[in-house]
Amino acid sequence: MLQSQDRILTTHVGSLPRPHDLIQLLMAQDNGEPYDEAALAACIRASVAGVVQKQHEAGIDLVSDGEMSKISYVTYVKSRLTGFAGEGGRRVPRDLLDFPEYMQRLAQTGGSPALRRPRCVGPVARSDRSLLEADLANFRAAVDATQPAGAFMAAASPGVIAVFMRNEYYPSHEAYLQALAEVLREEYEAIVGAGFLLQIDCPDLAMGRHILFAEESVAEFRHMAALQIEALNYATANIPPERMRMHVCWGNYNGPHHWDIPLRDIVDIVLRARPQTLLFEGANPRHAHEWQVWRDVRIPDEKVLVPGVIESCSNYIEHPELIAERIERFAAIVGRERVLAGSDCGFSTFAGYPPVDPQITWAKLQALAEGARLASERLW
Repeated sequence: MLQSQDRILTTHVGSLPRPHDLIQLLMAQDNGEPYDEAALAACIRASVAGVVQKQHEAGIDLVSDGEMSKISYVTYVKSRLTGFAGEGGRRVPRDLLDFPEYMQRLAQTGGSPALRRPRCVGPVARSDRSLLEADLANFRAAVDATQPAGAFMAAASPGVIAVFMRNEYYPSHEAYLQALAEVLREEYEAIVGAGFLLQIDCPDLAMGRHILFAEESVAEFRHMAALQIEALNYATANIPPERMRMHVCWGNYNGPHHWDIPLRDIVDIVLRARPQTLLFEGANPRHAHEWQVWRDVRIPDEKVLVPGVIESCSNYIEHPELIAERIERFAAIVGRERVLAGSDCGFSTFAGYPPVDPQITWAKLQALAEGARLASERLW
C-alpha cells in the first residue's frame, strides 16, 4: 500500500462518469435488449484508457478503472455469478420515506435509479470469469500506458450484495454471506494477483442500517455488521492487509440522511476488518463533524485513513483551502504518512445517474489535488 511519504497522496472511491455511448450499451445489456457485444467490449476498453489518463492529468495518484464495465458497483455481479434471477424490488432508504414528495421528485429526475436488482434464488457460484479477466486486462493496459503512482480496482463486499440482492434461497442471512464470501474470494485474489490494490466496497456496514435493518435495534444491527466483517475477513484471508482498501459509506444519494447511523456506533466494528486502508465519508454535511470520532478512538497503528475531503453528491467545487484544512485534521490524529485525500463516495455509482455533473466531477478532483498540495506544503 502506498502511503504519503513526502506529500499527501490523492485518490477517490472508484466510479467515475461514463461516456454516453458506453452508458447506452450498458443499459441495453442490463435490460436484456439487443446490443453489439464487440462494440461494448471496444467501448469499455477505450473508456478505461481514457478515464485513467484523465485521472492522471487531474492530479490523482492512486487511480481506478472508473468501473467503466459495470452498470453499478454491486449489481454487476449478476452477470458473473449464478443464483440470481428475477427482480428483487427496491428497498427504499428510511430517510426518504419521511419525505415522500421529495422521494417522488428524486425518482422523476433520475436521482433515484431504477436498475434491476435480481433476487438470489439458487446456489451462488462463479459463472463467467471472462468479464473479470477483461477488466483486469483493460486496466493493466491503461495503467502501463499512463504510469500513475498506484492503481486500485473495486469489488463488492459479501455484505453489500446481501443488502441489495435479496436472499430467497439460503436458510439464513449468515449462510448467504458465507456463500458469497466463498465465491468472491476468487475475484478478490485475482485483482491483487494482477498487481492492483483491491478496494472492497462496504456500504452495508453503515447504509445497511437504514436500508435492510431499519427496524432492528442498534445492537442487532451491530451484530449483523460484525457477521458481515467476518465474511469479508474470511474472503480475504489469503491477501495481505496492505494490498487492500475498504470503503464505508451511508449511501451515495442526495437525501436527508437523518437516519444515518452515527460513525461512533460502528467504528469499532469497522476497525476489525483486515484491509489496512479505510475510506469513509468526511466532507458532506451529515458526517463532516465525525473527524472527532477518529480523534477519540484507538486506531490500530497499521491503519491508513482516507477521509472524503470532497463531496460526491454536491456540485459545489470545494475550495482547496478547505480541502487542505480537512486533510490536516486527520494528519494531526494519525500522522501525515497515514493519511491520503479522497472523496466521500464514487461519482457515478450507477451508470447514467451521476449526482454531480461529469465536468464538475473533474474540476472537483483537480481541487482535491490542489488541496493536497497545500496540505503537503504545511505538513512537510
